[in-house]
Amino acid sequence: MPTTPGRSLTRLLLRLRMDLSPLRQSRDFRLLLGSSMITMFGSVVTMVAVPYQMKQLTGSYVAVGLVSLAEFVPMVVCGLWGGAIADALDRRKIVIWSEVGLCFTSVLLMANTLLLPPQAQIPVLYVVAALAAGLASLRGPSEQAILNRVLKLDHMGAAFAIQSLARNVGMIIGPAVGGVIVVVLGPATAYGIDVVSFLLSLYLLVRVAPVAVPGDGSPASLRSLVEGVRYAVRRPDLMGTYLVDIAAMVFAFSNALYPFLADELRHPTALGLLYAAGGIGSAIASATSGWTSHVHRHGRAVIIAASLWGAGVALASLMPNIWLVAVFLAVAGGADTISGVFRSVIWNQTIPDEYRGRLAGIELLSYSTGPMLGDARAGFMAQLGGARFSLGAGGLLCIGAVAAMAAALPAFRRYDARTDEHALAQRARRAEPTATV
Repeated sequence: MPTTPGRSLTRLLLRLRMDLSPLRQSRDFRLLLGSSMITMFGSVVTMVAVPYQMKQLTGSYVAVGLVSLAEFVPMVVCGLWGGAIADALDRRKIVIWSEVGLCFTSVLLMANTLLLPPQAQIPVLYVVAALAAGLASLRGPSEQAILNRVLKLDHMGAAFAIQSLARNVGMIIGPAVGGVIVVVLGPATAYGIDVVSFLLSLYLLVRVAPVAVPGDGSPASLRSLVEGVRYAVRRPDLMGTYLVDIAAMVFAFSNALYPFLADELRHPTALGLLYAAGGIGSAIASATSGWTSHVHRHGRAVIIAASLWGAGVALASLMPNIWLVAVFLAVAGGADTISGVFRSVIWNQTIPDEYRGRLAGIELLSYSTGPMLGDARAGFMAQLGGARFSLGAGGLLCIGAVAAMAAALPAFRRYDARTDEHALAQRARRAEPTATV
């Protein structure tokens, strides 16, 4: 019987529909996702409050910018160390105690605002921002590595898409709500809301089932960190995921240009649209990510998606009005999310559990440092040729860099989950009677 247009449309919609299997089948994933969403909302409110308070106290662009610089070193050091301890200790306990520490940093920020005179508050903001960045980076690898214990391997891509959707919706709504809270009610109230969010998050985290220490539980040390790096270097498919993501972010991430671009397009009041565009595209891509479960050539998919990210940014630089710029930035954001889905599948379906934490630390650095370096690159290039030049050239450089990575790493380019030795080994390991799911 011939296929009718209605049936074809139905099949297409079913193929695009987000796979919610991780939510249906894993109670612990639901708890972790709920905790993450609550924490993120509170953290976004604080993310808005700290620079706002620093601006109110100093009136200095440099002083506000130095907050990010204060966070950089703790993020790098604790991200790597967090990966090492995630492979040596109970990941659930690491996440819980890191969350307790983060809650304490918000208490410190609230007390600093209420109890100290204005000038005394400034150094505390820097110190606490650095401490919070370190604790968040310490928690990150364990939080991601737990997924290997609570989900089936085939659900990893869907889980990343669900996390991405929740994160992007939060990043669209959170800053707007946080801005209103900070301006109307003040920083102290914002920090208090963050404290409450951490307490609610902890209530969910303590209900997650205990997680056994992975592998042989070897102590965290510099040697164990080096072993993790060596493992990654021996795997061209893994190196491809890291290098492509770093190249894509360094060359095409350009958030620092948006205030200047909005002025050039004569829509300074629509600045928020430029910042939100990527998140909107990412949310749409996540919500229609069901088709990704039918893809097996994940290395090639990452290459294509990262190239589309660069192309979207490059095309945005050519658009004559702010609405079309936002459309192509949304396309770029969607492509970046799809790249993230496929990178996550490679990581979670092929990395042995005893290495998962350390490599999650490397992953955290790959997707955290890239945007910082990207904004710096965007600023220097804009100084030479303007915002549009920097945006367009960055997009083209991204495409070229991704193509170079694809040519240099044929094992990454040819990766196929159906035949890859590491993916097959992990499936066989999970199939053993004693395997933990």
